[in-house]
Amino acid sequence: MITEGTLLESRIHEYENILGKSPSSCYLNDLSGITQTLCKQADWTDNGAKTIIQIAQNYGTFMLRNALAVAIVLGREDGKMGF
Repeated sequence: MITEGTLLESRIHEYENILGKSPSSCYLNDLSGITQTLCKQADWTDNGAKTIIQIAQNYGTFMLRNALAVAIVLGREDGKMGF
């Protein structure tokens, strides 16, 4: 059985390969570059890529880890926003 932790690790490795492993290689000052890369290499829509970047920028890993844990406990695979 695949656990949420395994899925998360897999997703992290996927985005490391797409965006690079170090923050400096993630176009920190070029959010449009991240958006374009996510659209081309990760099949995100432009709106979806912009939203996921905005969420990461605004909330960071502390809040998102906790939100992920709560979503898992509540059984929320997909949210209300329709992504």
